[in-house]
Order: sequence, then structure tokens, then C-alpha cells
Amino acid sequence: MIVGIPTEVKDHEYRVAATPEGVRELVRAGHRVLVQVGAGDGSAIPDPEYLSAGAEVVPDADAVFTGADLIVKVKEPQVQEYERFRRGQALFTYLHLAADGPLTRFLVDREVAAVAYETVQDEQGRLPLLAPMSEIAGRMAPHVAANWLERARGGRGVLMGGATGVAPATVVVLGAGMAGANAAWIAAGMEAEVIVVDRNVERLRFIDQIWRGRIQTVASSALAIERLVLEADVVVGAVLVPGAKAPHLVDAGMVAAMRRGAVLVDISIDQGGCFETSRMTTHSEPTYVVDEVVHYCVGNMPGAVPRTSTYALTNVTLPYVLQLADRGIDAAARRDPSIAAGVNVYRGAVTNPGVAEAHGIALAELDALLAR
Repeated sequence: MIVGIPTEVKDHEYRVAATPEGVRELVRAGHRVLVQVGAGDGSAIPDPEYLSAGAEVVPDADAVFTGADLIVKVKEPQVQEYERFRRGQALFTYLHLAADGPLTRFLVDREVAAVAYETVQDEQGRLPLLAPMSEIAGRMAPHVAANWLERARGGRGVLMGGATGVAPATVVVLGAGMAGANAAWIAAGMEAEVIVVDRNVERLRFIDQIWRGRIQTVASSALAIERLVLEADVVVGAVLVPGAKAPHLVDAGMVAAMRRGAVLVDISIDQGGCFETSRMTTHSEPTYVVDEVVHYCVGNMPGAVPRTSTYALTNVTLPYVLQLADRGIDAAARRDPSIAAGVNVYRGAVTNPGVAEAHGIALAELDALLAR
């Protein structure tokens, strides 16, 4: 199979979908790999490294999309990329379709076979391709919050760790999954007062066992969230419902009642955000203010640390790319339930329940489409 790796075009997106090590494994398996010139520059991976790994470095995105059977990306296709896709072409990337109606309809109309990193799910119910980027975004969140808490940037002027005789910042983390747990751990390392909220008591128990009270845990309820948010200096939204839109746990009225200069970091923004006042921002314009509360809602946070992110992503995506390249989507989805779970759009139909529900589109059974 011919695998295409284009340069990412989303605002300040410096990651690339494969490292030279990943390319070498694909070439050893008998596949051709087309890498757009300069695709790895943002991750400090120059073209000669791809060439030495066996890739063909091509001059532009058109050459990648025209020549490849399988397009492997990092972020969802941008509007300027839509028309490059051929009917029936395969795509493997982060998609987050529940929050993107226009992209969903395009993939359906163009009959792109779209497999989403974020819905690939293993036998234990884990999301192996979402985990490393969730980990990185979680670890970035306290640093981001500390930056925007500075008064010169519109924040309350609170130091995360406080000072001798002065209380630290209060950080509330909504969600104890991969992103939330990492956000809490880094915030605790910065000596903030940290409270983690989740519905899953087992996850909270794990945090208690590790941190022994250094991080507080609270079972999620509407009243508990309201009380905590109103007293917080920082709220990190890290709620995930695989494939579906994130629930709004903090409504506009709660935001209006928060401390002036408090900071909201919405890691869930790719799935629509868990604050009612959230809207997608970019690294170029990362924040906006609602009711004197700073909102940071960048949809590709790990893109700011691309070297780390690119290698972490390739480590987990490569086995799945190899399966898709070796067998094609039909055979790979039949053989591996985790890949089947990743298929969001196939043969012009939506096959993911969360995406179908979010956009009021009829759900198609993947098994029936694979049997054609």
C-alpha cells in the first residue's frame, strides 16, 4: 500500500504523523511511504532523515494525496484539505467528529473511509491512541494556567505554589482520566492546592492511594462542582465520553459567578468542551475572556511541544498503521475489534454511535458494510 504523510496545516500544528523510525517499519513491511517536503521540520525531523529511512519525499500536499491509498495525519482535515481527498480514500487521524458537523458531512459525501485515533479502543476499554496526547495535554495544562494567572495576562495574579505564609492557587480538575490525572499531578508538583472530581470512585481511590491526601478527591455531582468551581483559581476540564460530545459540567451562570481573573483550561474542547462558554481557540490566539474569566481552549495543545508529541504518537499509532497498510480497512476491521471501534465513517455512512447522535445522522452497522 502507498501511505501518505502530509504536512499539517492547522494553526501552529508542528507535529507530523510518523517519525523516520515509523517510516522504516512501513518500508520494511513492503509499503511505499510518501512524505511531504518539510513535514517533519516543526518536530525537528529534517527531510534527509525520512529519505534515509526509505521514504519518498514529495514536493507538495497534492502529490501526497494523489499518490497515497492511506492518508495518515495528526489532526482532523482542515477546510483547505477537503478537496484533496479522493472518493473512497482511507484516512487515519484524530477526527473528533462529534464536535464537527461540516467535516462529518464531507467525509460521508466523499465516502472517505475514516478511522479516528480517539475511538480506537482495546479489550480493556482503554483508548491507546488518545492516551499519549491526553497525557501531554494534561501535563501542559498547569503550566498554561500558571502563565495566564499572571496579572499582566489578565489573571488573578496568583502564583500556583503560593509563597511562605501565602496560600497557593486552588486548582480544580474535572475528570480523573489520563488528562485529568496528569494535570492534577503536575499541579500538585507546582505546590498548588488540587482537587480532582470524577464519577468513577475507583479512579479517585487510585489517586488517593498514590498521593495520600496531597491531592483531594471529590465524587462528582452538580452541587459539588458548583461549590468547587466558584472557589477555584484554575479549573481544568478533562472530561471524555469516547466518540461523543463532552457534557457541559460548568454552565454560563457558574462562570459569571467565578472569581475575577480565574482561568479555565478546556482540554475537552476537541469534543466540544465541558464549559458552556468554551469555544475553540488556536495557539495564535489562545485565550478570550468571558465575565472576566480567562478561557484557554486550544484544540491542539500538544502541537506546542511537537518533538515530544510526534514520538509519543508514533509509538502507539504505528502498529495500527501497519495493520491498515497490510490488510486494508475491511480486513483489518474484521480481524481487530479495536480498529473496528476506530472506524467512524465508512462507505458513505456514519458507523460511530456518538457521532451519529451528535449530528442526527442515521447510524450504520459497520459489520453490515464490511460484509458487502
